[in-house]
Amino acid sequence: MSEETGIDLSPVLEKFHDLEVEEGSGALIASPAIASQVAEFLRDDPSYRLDYLSNVTGVDYLATVRKEKKVNEEGKTEIVQIEEPPRMDVVYHFYSMSEKHGPVTLKQRIDDRDHPVATSLTPLFRSAELQEREVYDLFGIHFEGHPDLRRILMWEEFEDFPMRRDYAEPDDYEYEPTPHG
Repeated sequence: MSEETGIDLSPVLEKFHDLEVEEGSGALIASPAIASQVAEFLRDDPSYRLDYLSNVTGVDYLATVRKEKKVNEEGKTEIVQIEEPPRMDVVYHFYSMSEKHGPVTLKQRIDDRDHPVATSLTPLFRSAELQEREVYDLFGIHFEGHPDLRRILMWEEFEDFPMRRDYAEPDDYEYEPTPHG
């Protein structure tokens, strides 16, 4: 049972053994290889009927070190440093209009930050089309199976992805295609 939404996630977890549940948020974490099948199951299964995709966004995580308290063999609490590799997530929020419940959050976890590739959910949810284009445009995540993957906010000649954590804004304004007053 998801503490956030009160929705029982055990049927989807039993069907897809590679799914993880994110601690704290209760989000389902899927690899791009199974994300489409998970989304289709959530849409079609009678216990979920998640027929509305309200939001798609990207998240960029740089490599970091986090600290965690652990109890060692001697029973003492110690702080352990855990290295987190860089990654990107594509986050989807689903609701059921017919059953009036949600949200259920699905994250596509992408481990290759240099060449991020996710699976498009546009064939399942039409509302993903423009939102996935926005994530592509701002984060550089390529969506396999997307029918019209091209820039939507930035101009075609723009070479970078402005929502990435390591984005450096140019020091001049000559890069913009429009003149300034």
